[in-house]
Amino acid sequence: MSECLFCAIVHGSLAVELVLEDEEMLAFLDTRPVFKGHTLLVPRRHVPTLPDLPDELALPFVAASRRLARAMVDGLGAQGSFVCQNNVVSQSVPHLHLHVIPRTKGDGLRGFLWPRLRYDSPEEMGEYAARLRSALAD
Repeated sequence: MSECLFCAIVHGSLAVELVLEDEEMLAFLDTRPVFKGHTLLVPRRHVPTLPDLPDELALPFVAASRRLARAMVDGLGAQGSFVCQNNVVSQSVPHLHLHVIPRTKGDGLRGFLWPRLRYDSPEEMGEYAARLRSALAD
């Protein structure tokens, strides 16, 4: 896909600061980081979203994300990491990418998972769970 920014990076057409590189995955520093060390993990193969990720790439994708999360602590001295990924909505590049961001208590990161809502009742909560179970069974 010639129009895909991350495919261009994978093919070496755009220079990035590589962090991790193997047969199936590539990770590089985000040019507009939330915090210094903010890394993006992408499959080398063009995959638009997580639901599109082929089964044979799922384990390598998760394994690479684990290595990156560990590197945030071991390499940067962070206390932990924030790992997140969007599908379609708020996905700035239509190529699967996982953000791995170093975290330290009191670093000021907020707003990704807020505001939080409440279910109107236990019955409504049960209805949502049933709808998801039904979708998973199909």
